[in-house]
Formats: sequence, structure tokens, C-alpha cells
Amino acid sequence: MLLSKSCVYGLRASLFLASNQNSEYVSIKELSKQLDISFHFLTKILQQLTAVDLLKSLKGPNGGVRLSKPGDEITLLDVVVAIDGDDLFQECVLGLPGCGREKPCPLHNIWAATRGDIREMLETNNLLDMAKKGKEGNLRITAKGDFEWV
Repeated sequence: MLLSKSCVYGLRASLFLASNQNSEYVSIKELSKQLDISFHFLTKILQQLTAVDLLKSLKGPNGGVRLSKPGDEITLLDVVVAIDGDDLFQECVLGLPGCGREKPCPLHNIWAATRGDIREMLETNNLLDMAKKGKEGNLRITAKGDFEWV
């Protein structure tokens, strides 16, 4: 898998929040339940997204998290880089140090083109558009597939 489990969960949570039309705070407990993600694991992921100002958090009984700006202003790449960094787009797919034009690995040329395409896809798609597609197509963001878009 190219993206870490944390990153995948961060994307799923961000898509859920983008589908929340009224931008109310959603409790982490509710997010955890809806997305079938461990509460403690999800909390750590959401803290990362809050630290880079992609999310806002509110403490207290009516607290939770929400996107810090409209979903059409946050790209999938913003979320990926916030959690996994941009190493995916720079490092050798085989993990070999110094891989490049002068000392390439067997996959170098193929991976260089592919990672550019992946970056472009993540950069040109925003959370709101993806949440709308998910809702309109009744697409799933949980393993069980029983998620109801808000």
C-alpha cells in the first residue's frame, strides 16, 4: 500500500467532514463509530490534521472537529502530505538511497511517471468534490460499506 493506514483513515475522516454541509463540529466518537476506526487511533490522526490547520477542533461536551475551510479549498494532496509527508513523490519505490537518473533501480522510470500522475490526481481533486461524488454514487468509505453519507 502506498499510503499509510493513518493517511487512509485521515482521508476517510476528511471526506466525511466535507460531506457535512452545515460545517458543524462532529464528535470524534461519532466519527470513529461512523467510519469504524479506533477512537484513539483516529484522535491521533485528527490531531495531525489540526496541527497543520486543515481541521479546527473544539473541546467540551458539544465539541469535535470540522474542516478549517471549505472542502473545495482542501485537496486530497493537502491531507496526504499532512499525514504521510511528500516522500511518496520523491523517494525510490524500492527504498533504495540515491536512486535517480544516474543510478536508477529497475522500477525508476516507471515509478517516476506513475508518482507524477498520482500527485496530479491528488492535487486536482478536492474534498468537497470527492464527498459529493461519494454521496451521489452511494460510494463507500468504510470496509463494511454500510456508511450513510450526511
